[in-house]
Amino acid sequence: MFVRYSYLPEQFNNADDLWLKLKMFVKTGDFTLGKELQIFENNFSKLMKSKYALGVNSGTDAIKLSLKAVGVENGDEVITAANTFVATVGAINEIGAKTVFVDCDNTFCMDVSKVEEKISDKTKAIVPVHFSGYMTNMPQLMEISNKYNIPVIEDACQSILANIDNKLSGTWGITGCFSLHPLKNINVWSDGGIIITSNEKVYEKIKLLRNHGLIDRDHVEILGYNSRLDTFQSIVANWLLPQANDIALKRISNAKYYDDNLSKISQLKIPIRPSNYKIVYHLYMIIAEERDALYKYCLDNGVEAKIHYPIPMYLQNAMKSFGYQKGDFPVADYQASNLISFPCDQYITKEQQDYVIKTIRNFYK
Repeated sequence: MFVRYSYLPEQFNNADDLWLKLKMFVKTGDFTLGKELQIFENNFSKLMKSKYALGVNSGTDAIKLSLKAVGVENGDEVITAANTFVATVGAINEIGAKTVFVDCDNTFCMDVSKVEEKISDKTKAIVPVHFSGYMTNMPQLMEISNKYNIPVIEDACQSILANIDNKLSGTWGITGCFSLHPLKNINVWSDGGIIITSNEKVYEKIKLLRNHGLIDRDHVEILGYNSRLDTFQSIVANWLLPQANDIALKRISNAKYYDDNLSKISQLKIPIRPSNYKIVYHLYMIIAEERDALYKYCLDNGVEAKIHYPIPMYLQNAMKSFGYQKGDFPVADYQASNLISFPCDQYITKEQQDYVIKTIRNFYK
């Protein structure tokens, strides 16, 4: 592919200093809940303007442990967005709770105006998904949260450093959940996740939950999980974290370049870009006529486009028991049929972006 989707070979192409740190680390034997993890947690909490941060083994577990920490149990209901990656639903399902979907709006996130109608006596949490680098309408959602006293767990896995009115993703709800998966804006070499919170009680509960419920080696306070972020991966995260703001700004700049050029193609629709939102473009997504044909044309011509996601989550085979029917969430359906994603990462060149733009223009000629 002339324009590839994964930028990982470029990201770690010049990482001799990182390899040196890893070699030195191996000699310490400080592998579990080690010093480098503590450094990463401290630096991440400062970056995100949060009191606490806790490294866990995935973004999925970040959501799961957060739900457990606020008391969600078997049989409870959790409200989330109809268009999301399966991990959001998987986290809810792992603790025996029921997923209640809400349709999306034109930011690809949960339509907050439809949340109240989904609240029942069994609703114990709301999980907005900040999809693709956008953010859910958090000011409106927090009004609902406060009105009904329902905790909000932010699935911010795709939106590190996004904000609304300068308030960062992950800092609106009781916790913010981030993924460090290799294809996220801040990433490690395998799965990884991190939770932020400014609530001391929730922090202490998650601290127990991620490490078997152990107070120390010999005392088990509660039954928990094995969900620690490896100290090894924390070294990779510490190496990359100082680049976080530059990564976001570069993606924003690349997205604007696409917007300026692709907005001239009548068969494409550029999504809304609210002036009080900082969108960090984990994905650059647009709405396209003849989407499936365009997608194939791009692949055939060296542009590794993607579709996020071609089947709405509520229509996946794994969700049949939920009882939803095709058409229950028309906006999610529309987006699944018309959205296409193009590489927008911090390593893509203007030459590559111009090639993407040219390829799309040629398709619609």
